[in-house]
Amino acid sequence: LCIYDDSSLKSITVEMMLEADVVICPVDLLEAKNYMVRVTRLATGSTKEFDVPKVPSNTGQVEKSGAQGVWIPASSQDPYGGANNANNQKRRNEAAYFTYLYHDYISKLRQKSFKGHEKGIPIEYFEWERVFVDEIHECLCTTKDELSEAKKNNSNDKSGFHREKNRRAGREFLGITTKDIARRPLVFRTAIFGLTATPLLDSTNRVIELANLMGNAYVIGLSSHWRRLERESGRDIFLSNFLEPKQSREIRKNIYAKCQDYLDFACCKNKNEEDMEGIELVEEVSAIRMSEDEGELYKSSQSGISPDSKGFGIKAEDFDPTAGHDISRFLRQNARLASRGKKLVQLCKQILEGDEHTKIVVFADGRISAGHAAADFLRNEESLGCTFFDENDSVEEQNKKLAWYQYADVTAEDKKRPRVLVLNFAHAAGLNLQAECNNLILFSPLYIGDGGTTSDPVADASTELQAIGRVFRPGQPKSKVNVYRIHVQGPNGEECLDGQLIRRNTDEETIQMAVNADD
Repeated sequence: LCIYDDSSLKSITVEMMLEADVVICPVDLLEAKNYMVRVTRLATGSTKEFDVPKVPSNTGQVEKSGAQGVWIPASSQDPYGGANNANNQKRRNEAAYFTYLYHDYISKLRQKSFKGHEKGIPIEYFEWERVFVDEIHECLCTTKDELSEAKKNNSNDKSGFHREKNRRAGREFLGITTKDIARRPLVFRTAIFGLTATPLLDSTNRVIELANLMGNAYVIGLSSHWRRLERESGRDIFLSNFLEPKQSREIRKNIYAKCQDYLDFACCKNKNEEDMEGIELVEEVSAIRMSEDEGELYKSSQSGISPDSKGFGIKAEDFDPTAGHDISRFLRQNARLASRGKKLVQLCKQILEGDEHTKIVVFADGRISAGHAAADFLRNEESLGCTFFDENDSVEEQNKKLAWYQYADVTAEDKKRPRVLVLNFAHAAGLNLQAECNNLILFSPLYIGDGGTTSDPVADASTELQAIGRVFRPGQPKSKVNVYRIHVQGPNGEECLDGQLIRRNTDEETIQMAVNADD
């Protein structure tokens, strides 16, 4: 059974759910329209909007408890100099209230009885043999970039970046910090499995979190789990400070050690080297020079940079967000260069000349609307066209479009469809496109940040590797996978942003860190 949202759930009976071998649903189901309304109605009988808990719109409001560098506090009342936003506690209260109501409703729901013919019963009501969470890092990993995005989502964002989807719903759905596993939203009899190709063991917090989730119990027993701190209400702080037993440093040390021992046993890395034997990955940097007019647009888009410093050699680090520099305008202009679109069209035609029936995947940065730019360039070419996710596409419509590039063409209608699929890097994880695609184009090198020191080269390189992994993976029938990187240079061959980022994202040490090669 596939449950995409509330509208698909309401047609499924209890009997169908019990007889199904596998039930598939999105991990952020709590955000689906009317889903929490259904949970509230069936659990309490209430249809009032006031009684329906709202998933908090913020992410990661952990109180700061340390500072680096020379710190001069404004007063003893505020030792962190205003670093802790006064509104954060209000947000933590809202998050704690949602969790309380959600678990209370689940408890009431499970006390009820439903007949086999009844439809639309929430999946939290059922007990599952096993739970598999694909791309589990999407729920567990909150990076500093995601925190920055969450902050923008709660303010009047004028940066021009697309908003990041809130991932708290996924963590609430998994019940990460719920000690009693019988009270978690997803109850399982045998085990829960988390699947990911993104390293999750880069810090003590990650190790603790995985042990907590995979141990089927609250393995570490710490009240200060970082996910719990995100939603620690004023009441929780009081109880934690006055009622929780204090633990010595030695006890905490042993807890961390036991936690790591458990992970060494329970966490296994997929070994697919044998499956990839005989498949060659060929990467090619395809360069093109921008025109003189494009060069002027390129330089004029460097918002906030002094006229004397503007040029083709400008780096992302030269933009200072604290000084009001706006790098998003520069990144957008770089992605929209006509020469980039010309090279994209050339590459697609070149690939299709060799095999007119093959299918091509193009990845672009959706945060700066690069995906829309790539799709426009291809659609303006009559002989090409492309498939691109529209903002209003439902999950079912997106899956239908993806299926065109996952399975072989059968009918004449299939063969008439565009040969090119344009995806944003946000879709760089979890897709299997290897059966039909062995050519992938990176429309522009990935850079996530606001300039200065805000970027994370390892995360960017990891995302690009995830994108390449959509076609370079077990099950690829071709002996060669081609990856093309579009590299736009200055009018006279000057190295511009593309060259800097391609060199950064393909650096060997960065790649090793991105794939956790030392493990």
